Amino acid sequence: MKKLLVVLIIIVLAVLAFYNNQSKKGTLDQIPKVGFSAPNFSLTALDKQTYGIAGERDKPVIINFWASWCGPCRQEAPDLKAVYEKYQDKLDFYAINMTSNDDLESAKLFVKEFAFQFPILLDEKGTISDQYQVISIPTTYFIDRNGIIKHKIIGATDRGSFEQYVKELVR
Repeated sequence: MKKLLVVLIIIVLAVLAFYNNQSKKGTLDQIPKVGFSAPNFSLTALDKQTYGIAGERDKPVIINFWASWCGPCRQEAPDLKAVYEKYQDKLDFYAINMTSNDDLESAKLFVKEFAFQFPILLDEKGTISDQYQVISIPTTYFIDRNGIIKHKIIGATDRGSFEQYVKELVR
């Protein structure tokens, strides 16, 4: 009888662990890894508009997770702006401020300093950064028109590498 009880407890714990793991990472076909569907989300931006990812779309999209206090984010900001300005007609670009770990006023000053023209989405509860398993910033995802993650960059990158990924995405 004790063995049966132990087995049942182990099964219940395994099911709970699996469910908990899936709830954090999305469904099996929507996990934040190259080759899989980008997890769906919707966030409000500084411009009070709502933006998001939900499957197929007219243009590919880049999402970049950042914070105003992040040195590498500051380092890559001019490159992001330049690449966006060059390709803005061919793709969407969402910069997701990790507002749960940042100060909103500092984020606004950062956006003003670099004169960003793309949407600045606010992840105020950290839900989307958790969903996308962001462990270091900046982190950038390149998502094709079908909603499939094509590339992921953890950390700052140079303009040439960033633009190469964009070229692959928009062709």
